[in-house]
Amino acid sequence: MKKCLIIYNQPSHDALPDELDVLDQVRFTSEILTELGYKVEDKGITSDFYNEIIQLKNSSYDFVFNLVETAWGEAEILYFIPALLNLFSIPYSGNPVEAAFSTASKTFARKIMAANNIPVAEGFSISEWKNLKKGNRYILKPVWEDGSIGITEESVFVFDGTKPLILENKDDEHWFIEGFIAGREFNVSIFSGPSGPEVLPPAEMVFHNYDEHLPKIVSYKAKWIEDTFQYDNSRRAFPDDLSNDLYNSIRDVTLKCWHAFNLKGYARVDMRIDNENRIYVLEVNANPCISPESGFIAASRKAGYKDAEVFSRIITDLNNCENGTVI
Repeated sequence: MKKCLIIYNQPSHDALPDELDVLDQVRFTSEILTELGYKVEDKGITSDFYNEIIQLKNSSYDFVFNLVETAWGEAEILYFIPALLNLFSIPYSGNPVEAAFSTASKTFARKIMAANNIPVAEGFSISEWKNLKKGNRYILKPVWEDGSIGITEESVFVFDGTKPLILENKDDEHWFIEGFIAGREFNVSIFSGPSGPEVLPPAEMVFHNYDEHLPKIVSYKAKWIEDTFQYDNSRRAFPDDLSNDLYNSIRDVTLKCWHAFNLKGYARVDMRIDNENRIYVLEVNANPCISPESGFIAASRKAGYKDAEVFSRIITDLNNCENGTVI
């Protein structure tokens, strides 16, 4: 029987909901891999991640399923984990170190997308705030974090010609300003297939009962904080009103992201579409949530796939594995 070790970032004792979510992913992944016939163990990775990874070098595990979302509690150095797995030639799931690195920084990823003719909204560093256009709406975003960390309703602002208070104490290394795209928001999942990457049904984030004063964004409250207006009124849906042209454009942009970043296994591309059906990619998530309630799993089920088939495809596209498979 082949053996798999699931690694994940060990939540802190005072962990918030976004950090605890990884435990649901571990349980779900373990259940499906066991169903597929693997002997599964799991290990929480801590601040001593270097020694914890090096100990796996001579282990009896056939591969590692990588669910680590932070290193030292920081998403900024998330790529350290696949880098170490790569260094010690340990087969692992998900995206390789190059993809983890190039997508970790939203500002760096934006440059890669622009170079590959992938549409993004206009962007500015914090120090460039004087270049904003008076009367336009913008959104302040963290450079390194995902999972809506650092995103609040106050992150969206209209520039009035003076420096916005929300920019105070923000630096160019950790924050940036993006043009706010009014319109629809989509999360588009993609994963490996026998004939190449397959784009799953686009999921739209629908904002119910939002008035004009509340920006329609997936804020931290909307994503994680139960019993808030935002959480209760933002929902995932798979729309049936997409024209063939728009659907094909979404699919094409998602595939361009997959190839531009050399993605593997599975990923998610978040985008907004304005009122003229122009697409703007917000970010490429090389390590999306894969819990049973996640957008990725919802999209794969919408496409008619069983969970076991999804995981089987993911572990057929391993890194550092001869012939790319352990099956």
